Amino acid sequence: MAENVKTARKALDLSQESLALEADIDRTYVSGIERGRRNPSLTMIAKLAERLKTTPAALLTPPES
Repeated sequence: MAENVKTARKALDLSQESLALEADIDRTYVSGIERGRRNPSLTMIAKLAERLKTTPAALLTPPES
């Protein structure tokens, strides 16, 4: 999920801070998710997916190598 969030965020040209503001969460939480150190709830995954213009399933699907 970490890589998917980071890739989707960068595709929209959003900073971690911008995403955090839009999702009403702390920037360090976004950083933790992108580094794989935080495990967001399903509610948070849905919120992030909406802000990133994707689906929760897309965020949770392992990226292809």
